[in-house]
Amino acid sequence: MSLPFEKLEMAEPPARTIATHAHHAARWTLDALRPSIFTKTPRKELHATAWLDGLRGFAAFLVYWQHHQGWARVGVTAADAMETSWGYQGQYYFAQLPGIRLFFTGGHIAVSCFFIISGHVLSAKPLALIHAREYLKLEDNLSGAMFRRWPRLFLPALFTTLIYATSWHIVAFSSAFPEHQATFAEEMVEWYNQFKSFSWVFKTDEKLWLRYNFHLWSIAVEMRGSVIIFTSLLAFSRCRKNARLLCEVGLIFYFLYIVDGMLYAMFCGGMLLCDLDNLARHGELPAFFYSLEPYKKPIFWTLFFSGIYLGGVPSIDFHISISLLEESPGWMWLAKLKPTSVSESDYKWFYLFWAAIFTVSSISRLPVLKAFFETRFNQYLGRISFSLYLIHGPILWTIGDRLYLAAGWAREINIEGVEDWIGIFPISKAGPLGLEIAFWVPHLIILPLTLWLAEVCTRVFDRPSIKFARWSYSKFVAQDYR
Repeated sequence: MSLPFEKLEMAEPPARTIATHAHHAARWTLDALRPSIFTKTPRKELHATAWLDGLRGFAAFLVYWQHHQGWARVGVTAADAMETSWGYQGQYYFAQLPGIRLFFTGGHIAVSCFFIISGHVLSAKPLALIHAREYLKLEDNLSGAMFRRWPRLFLPALFTTLIYATSWHIVAFSSAFPEHQATFAEEMVEWYNQFKSFSWVFKTDEKLWLRYNFHLWSIAVEMRGSVIIFTSLLAFSRCRKNARLLCEVGLIFYFLYIVDGMLYAMFCGGMLLCDLDNLARHGELPAFFYSLEPYKKPIFWTLFFSGIYLGGVPSIDFHISISLLEESPGWMWLAKLKPTSVSESDYKWFYLFWAAIFTVSSISRLPVLKAFFETRFNQYLGRISFSLYLIHGPILWTIGDRLYLAAGWAREINIEGVEDWIGIFPISKAGPLGLEIAFWVPHLIILPLTLWLAEVCTRVFDRPSIKFARWSYSKFVAQDYR
């Protein structure tokens, strides 16, 4: 029998415990901050939908690139030309060419692809259970998915915007957006009010913009779209195969042609593509699809190039009118396809729906395209895509803004506090629109910095938010359902 004092002697000294915790904390910090380029990891075996991950990553990069292209040229007349068609008002730039333009202003079709991909991914497991007639498991799956969706989407946004909102009070620097409050306390009140309003996704009286990062408007749309997908899957779960497909098509038609719900048609489009993919794997597609089998390759190449063309729909931010489309070479007749349900200011999303649905549906059927999105770099972008989307704006408005000003991209607005950076090391603007030397050189710093911080954000906020959502659901769910 051991005596109490013997147990005390065997206990780990407090100093050693503190040292152990400090070691673990330091190790975790180093792991979180270490760039992946310095970490040797064997490539994981690609899963069946790895191309979707790569497409999402590539799309996130296009969003990043478009925002930088536009920001560097604020106040430059030629900047609007990048958003118009080749030949519009006598302007002929390389960056305006169909297809080519997506490498400069492809952020619009990229966001549309986000929504298609979300509809596809959110539907994958529930549709597999519907096909297997596992309705009890379907209920459990949809319950967990709905519970986890809000924290998965909004917690990373909460933490990143909170850090951004506190940064200029801690480090004392200026940023282009948003307007800073006089004190830290006032900033926190403003941030709270902003995020509170932003997180209530069903409001209809204002835009879903968050002043501390207005690029995140799509997160609220993602939440709305997720609710539509989950409820639709539940509603259609007992339908016959053809009836379910008809309901999915009907929902798309409703959002596109009856109400102004183009963004949500994209989620439903992803759900339909996922359903068709599942049926194709089991040889259960409706009969007319098999009659098209001999023409599969030309059909999907046609869809892909049609999607690329439609993805370049002309639209100038804050100066949007269907008249722009009607006056654009190559778009005059396409402008007549706009449904009356689509507002004058949001017409581009109608064309982007078709662009994204054509593009996403064709990639998996064209091996060369599928292989491109399964490459190591695109898979890497896919892993950090959400964080890249979250943090590229704040980096642009702080570090990127200063580097562009220093390189000679001067402007007359939003320069308070950064006047000293203007023209520090002017660089030649030689080169085609969008490919100027003065634009590329700052990215020798901006791009690797953004990718590294996106990795950090993924490790510190994104993955833990997913784990927290799963853990919470496992703790809250009733014992009878475990």
